[in-house]
Amino acid sequence: MDQDFILKPGCQGVSYKGCGQHIGQLHSFNYLEGLPGSDNDCEYVEVQFKNTRKGFFLNANNIELEKGDIVAVESNPGHDIGTVTMTGRLVKLQMKKANLRPDIEIKRIYRKAREVDMEKFEEAKAREHSTMIRSRQIAKDLGLEMKIGDVEYQGDGNKAIFYYIADGRVDFRQLIKVLAEAFRVRIEMKQIGARQEAGRIGGIGPCGRELCCSTWMTNFVSVSTGAARFQDLSMNPQKLAGQCAKLKCCLNYEVDTYVEAQKHFPSREVELITLDNTYYFFKADILNNQLSYSTDKVFAANLETISSGRALEIIALNKRGIKPKSLNENNTEHNTKITSDILDEDGLTRFDNTKKKKKKKPARKSVDNQEKNSINTAPQGNDNEVSDKPKENRRNKDGHWNKRDKFQKRNNNNNSNKSSEQ
Repeated sequence: MDQDFILKPGCQGVSYKGCGQHIGQLHSFNYLEGLPGSDNDCEYVEVQFKNTRKGFFLNANNIELEKGDIVAVESNPGHDIGTVTMTGRLVKLQMKKANLRPDIEIKRIYRKAREVDMEKFEEAKAREHSTMIRSRQIAKDLGLEMKIGDVEYQGDGNKAIFYYIADGRVDFRQLIKVLAEAFRVRIEMKQIGARQEAGRIGGIGPCGRELCCSTWMTNFVSVSTGAARFQDLSMNPQKLAGQCAKLKCCLNYEVDTYVEAQKHFPSREVELITLDNTYYFFKADILNNQLSYSTDKVFAANLETISSGRALEIIALNKRGIKPKSLNENNTEHNTKITSDILDEDGLTRFDNTKKKKKKKPARKSVDNQEKNSINTAPQGNDNEVSDKPKENRRNKDGHWNKRDKFQKRNNNNNSNKSSEQ
């Protein structure tokens, strides 16, 4: 084994050098960064500029560069300022993935950005917003049906790229002349789509996360309403459209799963006939593999929820002229899922429900009071005399003997013992 590729104890080059600050949707991770011999294997460097622009440049001067370094690169005219996003072996793979033509001229890296270069870059960057607002007014005055969505100045401030969206072709030759006279820079116009404009501006989607087009998406695939139909989504334009006023890109994420699952479902036009009634398709829970059928074609009536396998079984029986007793296998009356809003349980109206107050039972007299009353009302006489009057209330309500009776019984026993001893 080559000794150059043996990692020494405590070497952490592989663990952190490939990581770096996330820079928009063109962020890339160099998992070979820090390995011995991988840094000097390629003379090309990947450099990213504002938003969605990235390019490959030749490191002709063999400058030691790492991910995150700010460099000045060759441009036409002048120079531009960008951030290094990848070096080493993986740059060639990225160039192959970008389908760069072999005859294209690759520009060079001049140097690492100096303090003077950064000052010019910050000044040019500060003029972008005001330039965009003024250019929109100029395009409106010329009567052009276009919208300028973003402006990007070159690092040295000698060139500006205007990104615009339009439904059709726009003759902006007069616009370029007016913009050049107004801003005294070289003008370049680039047409982008509505999805790309949303990606450049950014925002938060209805899912609560940052837009996919502004974080990781680079290639935009067309989205059709068929993707929503396959997933049984409501055809509401306000819910299906994103911030770009186009159909949401996320409609394409799960459509393949729904299409594959629906292959095992029967046709929705087929009716299920039983001895009791005829059932029509009402709705489907595709991921749970369940179908709901109604006895009416328009609204939900006597809903029955069964599996797709049971539906196919009933269809096969109907083709043979057999009518099952019911849709369910066990001939149960109903197997309908009852769905309720989760807010019903903890709604605000729950505070309006008044609790019924329990009626207080009358307090019982204590045993001591009963004893005092019984002692005060008892006839006076000798202890040996036994009253002929029947004893009342000798047991309390719980079934236990009263204390007075126990005390009297114990005195009688003592007196009888004394008389026997005498």
